[in-house]
Amino acid sequence: MSFLKKLRDRMFRSSDKIGEGLDELVAAEAPAPGLVGRLLGGDEPRRLVDDALLQGLEDLLITSDMGVDTAMRVTANIAEGRFGKRVSTAEIKAALAEEIARIMTPVARPLPIYPKRPQVVLVVGVNGSGKTTTIGKLASQFKAAGKSVVIAAGDTFRAAAVEQLQVWGQRAGVPVLTAPEGSDPASLAFEAITKAQNEGADLLLIDTAGRLQNRADLMEELAKIVRVIRKKDPDAPHNTLLVLDATTGQNAVTQVEIFRKIADVSGLVMTKLDGTAKGGVLVALADKFGLPIHAIGVGEQIDDLAPFDPDDFAKALVGVQA
Repeated sequence: MSFLKKLRDRMFRSSDKIGEGLDELVAAEAPAPGLVGRLLGGDEPRRLVDDALLQGLEDLLITSDMGVDTAMRVTANIAEGRFGKRVSTAEIKAALAEEIARIMTPVARPLPIYPKRPQVVLVVGVNGSGKTTTIGKLASQFKAAGKSVVIAAGDTFRAAAVEQLQVWGQRAGVPVLTAPEGSDPASLAFEAITKAQNEGADLLLIDTAGRLQNRADLMEELAKIVRVIRKKDPDAPHNTLLVLDATTGQNAVTQVEIFRKIADVSGLVMTKLDGTAKGGVLVALADKFGLPIHAIGVGEQIDDLAPFDPDDFAKALVGVQA
């Protein structure tokens, strides 16, 4: 199954809130097709684009977690050139998908690969966001592409995270450096970058803790990891990825705000898009922050994480089947 088909199938299964809402919105006050329309095959209901329709569209986008500001801007752009005209569900879905893709296209960028080795990627995010699984998938995918990879299990306070990374490491044939539970993550990071440099590895992926209960402690922990890494490579980390769980909805916006203060976030990965009816939050993030979106996940398998494609995502989100 192609990732596009998987994305559509899984987002339609759980996230067709917008598509179904648009069907209801247009059908609510659309007149029945006339005889001429039926003879011409135009049997699809059409509704006047007026204030009531636009208000309904705006409300629908807000409930899909697109955020008030983004929903208002998208609705206003949909209205332009269409106000006072009749539209079908298919037409408004196509227009909405085009507008969403326009917002998302500037931020759709693959994880950059630099010629310098090792490329150090610091991975941050709250516990439960899919951070550890994302690291495992990235490691497996890069190893399959011929890159040598090292993983550092830097969330030394969660034994489950370390064990999960070890499983992925064994599956991919990638070394996973660990330290005793409760150890200093910065020391492990130093050991990992030393190993990666000595072995000429292409990529070093460093997991980190995601405890936000005490942000000051987490900020100092991440700052220390960065300081230690830079003793070995002044330009590292080359990427700081923030992993977000789509099922948290608007909380993802808050997490971006927090982690941008705690760490120099360079790009986003969003997981669990197959488990939410509110995938619109990714549009809100693109519109508000403009951070690169490197990849999205729609399941637990290795190929369920793929580079972000704005057109595919927009069509899946609004219910465009083809």
